Amino acid sequence: MKIYLLDKGIVLVGKAWEIRTKLKEYGRSYTTVNEWISDEKTRKHSGSIQKK
Repeated sequence: MKIYLLDKGIVLVGKAWEIRTKLKEYGRSYTTVNEWISDEKTRKHSGSIQKK
């Protein structure tokens, strides 16, 4: 599975069950996609998220 962080959104690429699982995981931490993007930008975390 791949996660691409864009300026105005996030793109998830993978099998449907992987995407659902990842969305549930991030849904526990963030209420909105905007919060998720803001947090990733401030952390400068390269991990599994690829920035474009």
